[in-house]
Amino acid sequence: MHDWNVVVSVHDGGYKRARQILEEFGRVSRTDFYNVLVLQVDDISAMLENLRERLSTDDEVRITLARVMPVSCSFTFQTPEEFETKAGKAVLPWLPQLANKSWHVRMHRRGFKGRLSSHDEERFLDQLLLEELAKAGTPGHISFEDPDVVIAVETVSQRAGLALWTRQDLRKYPFLKIA
Repeated sequence: MHDWNVVVSVHDGGYKRARQILEEFGRVSRTDFYNVLVLQVDDISAMLENLRERLSTDDEVRITLARVMPVSCSFTFQTPEEFETKAGKAVLPWLPQLANKSWHVRMHRRGFKGRLSSHDEERFLDQLLLEELAKAGTPGHISFEDPDVVIAVETVSQRAGLALWTRQDLRKYPFLKIA
């Protein structure tokens, strides 16, 4: 598996077709996880727009791709502690976008079972961001009901990727399916 900046979940029976669809955007790799592919694309914005258009007109794409999640930063990790250190550093630049807003962290973990808990890592990052926003005098708050922003965390084995999505992004690109 190569470096990636997009994680894709595929509906049952759509694996081969998903690879063909995704090859239009960049280099596709299989993973060790059922119906999960990773992709390296040069232009995430162009891919998002192209997929949005295709999903609205092409039933085959809609029934093949279950979830598509681009990330804006990524890193490798060997331990839960290393994950927390690197993920914490990755989210801090987003403080201005979270200031005085509602948000939450949502993690989709593949691998590290029994060693890394999605729920615990979501809470860790939520708490870190709450503390940093309070220190800056621009408190935000956690909300799971139509938040202003969602931070997505994806792991595939020992590689993690993170992205920040606004409410408008999530409405515009329903295939992100963060919840």
